[in-house]
Amino acid sequence: MANLHPKSGDPKVTYEYRRKKNAEEMRMQVITFTMMIFFTVIAFVAVGAGFSKWFIIPFVLLLAVVQVIFQLYYFMHMSHKGHEAPQLFMYSGVIVAFITILAFLTIIWL
Repeated sequence: MANLHPKSGDPKVTYEYRRKKNAEEMRMQVITFTMMIFFTVIAFVAVGAGFSKWFIIPFVLLLAVVQVIFQLYYFMHMSHKGHEAPQLFMYSGVIVAFITILAFLTIIWL
């Protein structure tokens, strides 16, 4: 069992390797899901506590961005190999959207 290489010719070693990897991935998904529930509870508590809207809006948006990242990387498997092209297009879209929003905001404010 010292050699847990997935390309091994031994079917038992391959099975054990895949089983270990699947268990590790499931553990990460459960941890991420728990953290997302915790972030949601924190957002509700922050809004319910009556803080200023100047604190609440950026704070909730920050928690939302963190949850989107968790969704992409752990539940939609963007951290796996072979997802480089979709990542490139998604990040390019985020950059274009950010620049567009920034441009519209500066046009309105000037």
